[in-house]
Amino acid sequence: MCKSTAKPKGKPAWLKKSLPKGGDYQRVTRLLAKADLHTVCQEANCPNMFECFSKNTSTFMILGDQCTRHCRFCNVTSKPPLAVDPGEPANVANAVMDLGLKYVVVTSVTRDDLEDGGAGHFADVIRAVKEAGEKADHMIRVEVLIPDFKGHTAALEKVVNACPDVINHNIETVAALYPRVRPEAIYSRSLELIRTVKELNPKIPTKSGIMVGLGETREQLVATFEDLYAHRCEMLTIGQYLQPTRNHLHVEKYYTPEAFEELETIARKIGFKQVAAGAFVRSSYKAEDLFSQPMATY
Repeated sequence: MCKSTAKPKGKPAWLKKSLPKGGDYQRVTRLLAKADLHTVCQEANCPNMFECFSKNTSTFMILGDQCTRHCRFCNVTSKPPLAVDPGEPANVANAVMDLGLKYVVVTSVTRDDLEDGGAGHFADVIRAVKEAGEKADHMIRVEVLIPDFKGHTAALEKVVNACPDVINHNIETVAALYPRVRPEAIYSRSLELIRTVKELNPKIPTKSGIMVGLGETREQLVATFEDLYAHRCEMLTIGQYLQPTRNHLHVEKYYTPEAFEELETIARKIGFKQVAAGAFVRSSYKAEDLFSQPMATY
């Protein structure tokens, strides 16, 4: 799993994914379009989109589809953002009920232009979805995948106080690659956010995700896993970075299925009990399944 010195040529066989047949893919896309909602599945061109939509699963992306940061791996548009839609929490809740979802993942673009980074809006969406479920006697779990809110604890507290079932914040890559991969983010700030969640409410499970194939070494990955666990991260996802367009970072290495198995074993030896590792694993992929696994203990 060492750093590659040459760009890989073409995708290997294990990265070829068949589109699922049947299901509710078209129904989900029509419903989202009608409600004027965005999903990270569509915006990031996720390789799992057809599979998830065909199973009535999607990750809602709130606060618009235009990000204020310029991460070099991400396919979400980076432009000056639009005004926050006050009707979005109700729209998400209605879509969740229409789809009959029992487990919902909500994420957002990064909104550094907003005073609280959009934390209050996250809280509104969490409460709207939970309340809609309660009125219908339909328990809904809500996982949020949040930005770093520039490290502001008061903003993070708004999300924590809304009582989501999981708070996820992706570390994305190893510390040494942050200047190239996430130039406007800070490795230590992301770690501290995860620790702060547990300090504010120890009962809320914490989660993070990392991409491989950007030029990291095995030793750097292990160090990152150890850092996350030391900062009280309980759930971990590990997936292959795939280049969205020619303008994004190149893939330095494609990890084999065996390499992902090894990474999962390493993470579990460190202490993680909830780990998903694989080429197509993304932070919200089969999130409910990961949530159902036994919790890590400290």
